[in-house]
Amino acid sequence: MTTTRRRTAEPGTARRGATAAVAVLGLLSLGLLSGCGIRATTVPVDVGPAPSRVSCKTPAGAAAGTGGMQGVRTTVELVCGAQLVGVQRVVPVPEKRPARDLAVLVTQALLEVLQRELSAEEREAGFTTEVPALLTASAPRPGDPEGTVRLSRKPEDLPPVALSQLVCTLAESDAVSAKPGPVVLGGPDADPPRAWECTDAVRSRPEAVPTLGDVVRPTATPAPSPSAS
Repeated sequence: MTTTRRRTAEPGTARRGATAAVAVLGLLSLGLLSGCGIRATTVPVDVGPAPSRVSCKTPAGAAAGTGGMQGVRTTVELVCGAQLVGVQRVVPVPEKRPARDLAVLVTQALLEVLQRELSAEEREAGFTTEVPALLTASAPRPGDPEGTVRLSRKPEDLPPVALSQLVCTLAESDAVSAKPGPVVLGGPDADPPRAWECTDAVRSRPEAVPTLGDVVRPTATPAPSPSAS
């Protein structure tokens, strides 16, 4: 009688067989991914931030005026989608005003519009504003260049986005910027005012506005002519 002995596989051989099977499955999965047009990768891929879902569309009626006040239609700059977006507003300005204080009055009115809480429709569309609530405008100091507006805070101390909003809003106002060029702003102290321009770069990246504008030297006061003896 012949006895048949069953040969038992060695443990090392079994492990090698299992490793080979895993390798074959890995190659097959790579082939399937390549066949589908997907390149396999072992490193994370940065695809950028998720697309913005805000519409940045101005709701109807956003330019409504204020009763009892004479209004001036103008454009103010709000923030939407990390950019500045112009929105039409009717800015209330008192009917009786000194002509020399017009720029200050208009600046103060524009500040109040930028500080005002936005409507629910505007917030839903993605609009925000960064202008501080307690910021006010005042008359220029003696010797300041023409068109200078002084603020209750140094402009360079404002948040960059708020400074961009203010500069681009004032640049749109004929009462503040009568001619094309930079907006000249100063703080409450005796420091010389500085000039900022509203450029496409400022509109597209308001957080990157240069905090310090170019210094504008005070206008020299002509000396009085000597009286004839």
